[in-house]
Amino acid sequence: MNEPSSVPRRAPVHAPMSQFAVENGELIVGGQRLSVLAERVGQTPFYAYDRALLKARVAQLRAALPSAVKLHYAMKANPMPAVVGLMAGLVDGIDVASAGELKVALDAGADPAEISFAGPGKRDIELRQAVASGVLVNVESARELPVLARASQDLGLPARVALRVNPDFELKGSGMKMSGGPKQFGIDAEALPPVLAEVGRLGLDFEGFHLFAGSQNLKAESICEAQQKCYELALRLAQSAPSAVRFLNLGGGFGIPYFPGETALDLAPIGANLQGIGERAAKEMPQAELVIELGRYLVGEAGVYVTRVLDRKVSRGQVFLVTDGGLHHHLSASGNFGQVIRKNYPAMVSQTRGETALESASVVGPLCTPLDLLADKMDLAAAQPGDLAVVFQSGAYGASASPQGFLGHPAVVEVLVG
Repeated sequence: MNEPSSVPRRAPVHAPMSQFAVENGELIVGGQRLSVLAERVGQTPFYAYDRALLKARVAQLRAALPSAVKLHYAMKANPMPAVVGLMAGLVDGIDVASAGELKVALDAGADPAEISFAGPGKRDIELRQAVASGVLVNVESARELPVLARASQDLGLPARVALRVNPDFELKGSGMKMSGGPKQFGIDAEALPPVLAEVGRLGLDFEGFHLFAGSQNLKAESICEAQQKCYELALRLAQSAPSAVRFLNLGGGFGIPYFPGETALDLAPIGANLQGIGERAAKEMPQAELVIELGRYLVGEAGVYVTRVLDRKVSRGQVFLVTDGGLHHHLSASGNFGQVIRKNYPAMVSQTRGETALESASVVGPLCTPLDLLADKMDLAAAQPGDLAVVFQSGAYGASASPQGFLGHPAVVEVLVG
């Protein structure tokens, strides 16, 4: 077996993970050494979300954004009940994308008046549940309107609706584009006037518009441009609305850095831009509450995925750290959740020996597929079986976005710490 030599410590090839402390080679999460936290959890792999970091991120946004703009948490990013319960007490509202998420939000104590329900394929029973719960439905198809009207009549309750608009533009620089051109999301902007007329004819409680142009954007100027365009579009559409606009969701799209060369989003110009939009809205749509909807940006950087090294194998000079976790728990880190060209998420080996030497190693999981790759040829602290491999930026689109039933391995555990 050709054992590779260690390599000198050099600059990391990903964004610095300064939100977490490292002491003598061991990661600190929620105020605890990772080895102790792993004992507390009782198993690996697990996700850990740092409560203090979640609170700090919301406070950072509050300081940067105008007070008149409401902040909603898009819980699809991380629907763990404990996280949703914490966020419900920090933000102004929760955005859900299924009846299952709606139940979690209501159980967590979220105010139904501040819950919105989006999704391109809502079942009839889900629409009835939304009306019964008193939440706002972001209508994505004219098909939903008569179902909501029947539910309103049957239950003797108002059916609160906002129309999700598919604009004729996209959010430039987005990791995932969700508007512009043909899309399954929302109703094409040019098709809205007759739908708005139908909302009025059916007697639905019209509240406003929901526009979401894209996600995972690190360019403040692109986000500002999209917000301006969304506001202008909503202003034009309001002329055909059956009543005054009371709710205007300008979307989100705020990204976090994962890969080499990426830097944190600058909130200052976004805050200034929203201030200007808010001043216009106070005159042009005086009854409208402005909302931005964020998921990944609120929770992504506060989480880590932790998996234990089972074996250290060397194959023709390349080190493979075989762990007890993998793509079945963290599909996005494996590159199989939207990456066109696979890139490494920030990662480290956390161990108690204070090892300083680095080696080029690949972190792989236990699955029988070469796609089960968490880190590919990264410079990591020299690891041995029993050490813990950590994937950063794992607070969003982790456990719930992964095929945990694949090959029958144990499910991952999630904990909120600190």
